[in-house]
Amino acid sequence: MKQIALYGKGGIGKSTTSANLSAAFSEMGLDVMQIGCDPKHDSTRMLMHGRWIPTVLECMHERNDFTIDNVVFTGFGSVRCVEAGGPEPGIGCAGRGIIATFQLLEKMNALYGDVVVYDVLGDVVCGGFAMPMRDGYAQEIYLVTSGELMSLYAANNICKAIARLSQRNTARCRLGGVICNSKNMDYERELVTEFANRIGSTLVQFIPRDKTVQAAEVNQMTVIEHTPQSQQAEVYRRLAKTILFNEDLQIPKPIELDELEHLAREYL
Repeated sequence: MKQIALYGKGGIGKSTTSANLSAAFSEMGLDVMQIGCDPKHDSTRMLMHGRWIPTVLECMHERNDFTIDNVVFTGFGSVRCVEAGGPEPGIGCAGRGIIATFQLLEKMNALYGDVVVYDVLGDVVCGGFAMPMRDGYAQEIYLVTSGELMSLYAANNICKAIARLSQRNTARCRLGGVICNSKNMDYERELVTEFANRIGSTLVQFIPRDKTVQAAEVNQMTVIEHTPQSQQAEVYRRLAKTILFNEDLQIPKPIELDELEHLAREYL
């Protein structure tokens, strides 16, 4: 079972990338599960045609007799979809939803498949959000970033977490590469490529900004389903193939903030 996690700054496009990646894997005939690890619980919506599925945390709070069918739902391409969920804003720890989800899925023997995609909020300061890496679930980490400084800053922080956690016996996480979800900035590909090189990794895919993404989401679908013949759909398919056969996994070397800021000034 190949277990991958997409991390990055909030709003960078992790869920869009994850959903299209899962859809592309399903096209390849693979058994795919996607687990949304964000309190917003919107990771799987485009796979579920806009449906907000019940979260694991909701089910645990509201009922005692729930089964796996109450938290695992089948979406486009037979992708099995799960949302960890989280507490109401200002109440409790959001990371607890992730911890509870993983414990429940293991208890119910529901964590299986050819590929498991974890869509994780980039705030790895919280132990809950770091759990996919820390406890040996996510074996390959992919950083989703753009050329914006704060997006690169978040990606660099995640590198620090990977480097630290990779020293633990329970953790098997390695960095699989960097995905640039473009903001259509000048020299953005060059900047993100150089950032990837400096942390000891590679740019595995440049995802151009394209109106087909917004059109698909308005129609509550992935690009793979909505416009399967589009160039953007092919971008996601190439990314899926790259990740599926990727064996170049590294312990990253995060760079200092001064170097990161200098790098951004150099290109932007």
